[in-house]
Amino acid sequence: MNSSSQIILLSGGLDSVVNLAMALEQGDVLLCLTFDYGQRAAEQEIEASKKVSAHYSLTHRVMRLPWMEGLISSALMHGEERVPLLSQEELNDSKKTKKTAQAVWVPNRNGLFINIAASMAESLGAGLIITGFNREEGETFPDNTKAFMDAINHSLEYSTLSSVKVVSYTAEMIKKEIVEAGIRRKAPFQHVWSCYSGQAKMCGQCESCLRLKRAIDGTDVEERLTRHFLE
Repeated sequence: MNSSSQIILLSGGLDSVVNLAMALEQGDVLLCLTFDYGQRAAEQEIEASKKVSAHYSLTHRVMRLPWMEGLISSALMHGEERVPLLSQEELNDSKKTKKTAQAVWVPNRNGLFINIAASMAESLGAGLIITGFNREEGETFPDNTKAFMDAINHSLEYSTLSSVKVVSYTAEMIKKEIVEAGIRRKAPFQHVWSCYSGQAKMCGQCESCLRLKRAIDGTDVEERLTRHFLE
């Protein structure tokens, strides 16, 4: 096992793309792994991840989890429940964002993804699984926090012989800082997909879109990304 070799959980969103750019500074990236679990934006996330992986000439694999669709009730997935829409002002309303977080919550999603990736990491000889966590969303998503990483790393000491570890290079950053980190590393922002909805363009109104819009405001990539939002 090479402790510096990495597997990236790549959704094609801002956080995972920038984590990939940062990971390449730390060691070899053996695999970019994207999950299709019945989410509305599966097609768009897969396409974005494929383009990002190709940009860096990395191996990309899609892991399909069809059993989740129909079993999990979440606005993030196909079904009758609608994706909550917000305004930029409401991003600062913790009661509102906690409510929207509950609407798009997929039970144990990150735990499941990490454990699947851990099996692959040990088989491939990778020591690290890189995830796109951040401090901003960690306030409403408990599986997006350092505490969660510490807990799951403790469990991986028992479930993997090589003690595979989960790392997120952006775990202590807010979105604005993540954008700045990506700009410094010339991350391929043109391929980013950070929308909950599965439309031709990013909706611009879901929480994920709004956080991205706020983060790129006034930056060098704002014009490049704005064209990817619906009018």
